[in-house]
Order: sequence, then C-alpha cells, then structure tokens
Amino acid sequence: MSNGKANQRSKAAEAVKAFAIEAPDLPKEIDKAALTSGGFPYDEKLKRKAYDKDLRRLQIELLKLLDWVEDKGERIVIVFEGRDAAGKGGAIQRLTEHLNPRKARVVALSKPTPREADEWYFQRYVPHLPAKGEIVIFDRSWYNRAVVEPVFGFATDAQAQTFLDRVPEFEDMLARDGIRIVKFFLTIGREMQMKRLHARHHDPLKRWKLSQLDYQALDKWDDFSRAIERTLARSDSAAAPWTVVRGNDKRRTRLEVMRYLLETMPYTGKNPKKVGEIDRKIVLSAAAFLGDGGEEE
Repeated sequence: MSNGKANQRSKAAEAVKAFAIEAPDLPKEIDKAALTSGGFPYDEKLKRKAYDKDLRRLQIELLKLLDWVEDKGERIVIVFEGRDAAGKGGAIQRLTEHLNPRKARVVALSKPTPREADEWYFQRYVPHLPAKGEIVIFDRSWYNRAVVEPVFGFATDAQAQTFLDRVPEFEDMLARDGIRIVKFFLTIGREMQMKRLHARHHDPLKRWKLSQLDYQALDKWDDFSRAIERTLARSDSAAAPWTVVRGNDKRRTRLEVMRYLLETMPYTGKNPKKVGEIDRKIVLSAAAFLGDGGEEE
C-alpha cells in the first residue's frame, strides 16, 4: 500500500470512530473511502448505460427461467442474507420486477409471534416453501438465528450453535426432495454501510427503512463479522452452497445476482452470450471469501 493510500485509510479509520449518523453532513473521509471499502475491487461505479443494457438482457433471460420452472414443475428457493444496507431489497426488486408474482414471490417475515417462538425454529418458514412451478425468494430467512439474533441477544450462543448444527440437515432434506437452493450473502465495506445508512437517516422518504436495530448495528460491526464468518463456514454445503457478492456498487450487485442465478440453472433456451460471464472479482464462494480475509473492514 502506498503512503498516500495508507494516509487516506488512516483518516477514514478515524472518521469511522467519530461517525455520528445524526450529523447533517457525511464526513468526506468516509465518502471518499466508501466505494473501495471492505476490499471492493473497483474504484468507479458501473456506468448507467452499461447497467441498463445488461439489466434488460438478464431480465429477459429470467422470464425464460420462470417459464422453464413452470413447464418442468421445478421448485427454487433463493435466500438473501447480508449486511444492513448491502442492497438486498434492490437486488430482489430487479430480480422479480417482470416476473409473474403468482409464480415468483417474495417472503419477508416479521419477528416471530409468541406461538412461533415456541415452535421448531424452521417451522414458520416451511409453509412458504415453493410448490411445483414456483420460485420463492426469502428476504432474510432462517439464518436470523445464526447472525442477527445472537448479535442482539435474541438468541443464546448455544441456540445459534444448535441451529448451525441442524441447518445443513434441514437444507439437505429440501434438496433431496427436489428443491433447488440458491443462497446469496451480500456484503459491503464499513464506510459504504455508514454512507448508505446516513443517507437513509436524512431522507424523509427512506427513513422508514431504518429500525432501532439498524442504528444499534452500527456499533456492532465486529460482532456481526464474527457471526457472519461463523455462519458461512458452518452452513456452506454441496446441497446449499453460499455465494457471496461484494455489494459496494449496487448496479454491479444486481446484475451479478441475476447472472449467477441464470448461470447455475439449466433452463430451456438459455443464451450464454446474454447471460455473460460472472464477475469473479465480486462474486465468490464462501471458501474463497473467507480465504480472502472474510469480513475485514
């Protein structure tokens, strides 16, 4: 690392320590460091023209995928997990934008009811699993038990450990029954997370996206990092592997999520040129991500 970059990184680290979301202006050091934070390999965002061109191509391919799912009676589960403000909602929106909502639906469950809290942990998710000819997208999922809940004290470490012991069995059971499972984990750098949360906080039209837990999460970066790395290491399997997407550039994230999904599915009429090549700089297996340093700042 050059002296200039090291100095810039040092200034950004100091700004992170002093960050206050209520401050009207985002510190320039955080703004400058945001895009390349967390090991993101690009120093420029993808241009709008290139994004729009690829988005249309990939969304047309997604229609072919859904036709194949319906025709062949396939069942697909897509799990979206990730850091707060990593772009899960935007990726899901572009993924489903032109799909028939009766055949491709999004499930985003609220906190468990008292009765659900007394049930088998996976029980409340089971009714939402796809029937033949359906795609179901979980906007957060059963993985709350491994990350969010233990970090905020809603589950004990013992409960999280038990979950991590059992989740491979649960997902393997689904896979053996014929359900195709795709799991995405979207990650962003710390400065990028601060930039996005700061923008939400100061935009009256977007503040609804923030909960009290989101504010508290800003001070729990390291706790989340440990929980995330443990989860990826313990729940990555042949039946349900994790795909990690570096999400500092929302446009690249959305395209790569769609591209990966299309690349991995053997649907009829696939046009490899339209799907394109997966960007392996920002799309990684769990093993590659953890081997590359994982959730470093």
